[in-house]
Parts: sequence; C-alpha cells; structure tokens
Amino acid sequence: MTEEKTTETCGGRQTGCACMGAGPVISEMFKRLGPDEEVRQHFRNARIEFLKGIREMIDRRIGELSKQTPHKGAKVVVE
Repeated sequence: MTEEKTTETCGGRQTGCACMGAGPVISEMFKRLGPDEEVRQHFRNARIEFLKGIREMIDRRIGELSKQTPHKGAKVVVE
C-alpha cells in the first residue's frame, strides 16, 4: 500500500506548507498594520544617530585612555 503525499499551495507555489496559503495574506496584513515608509525612515535615521552617539562616546574614551597610557619605546641612536 502506498501513501500519497499531498502538497498545498503557498503564495502560488506547490509546497508542503502548513499555513495552507495564509502566510502571504498574514504578512501583507502585518505590513499594513505597521508604520508607513515615512515613519520607518525616521526610525532608521534615529537608529543611525544613536549608533553615531555610541561611536562618539567610544572615541572619547579611547582618547582619554591614550592620554593616560605612557608611550612605550625608547630612542636608540644608530651609528
């Protein structure tokens, strides 16, 4: 006795997907519920500015530590 494996369509493709084609519809619903492109651009810019702030803090800390650390090495006269 052989078992037939059935496949469903998901997004127009034949797959063994358990969502039975609801996946693309749900994804579209979540896109519509989310903020529009203009709002997302503001959030992207805010994220970039936040990272720039962290970079500035790190750069300042590196500068402070560099000033505190004595320079290693010695001058050698070569004849």
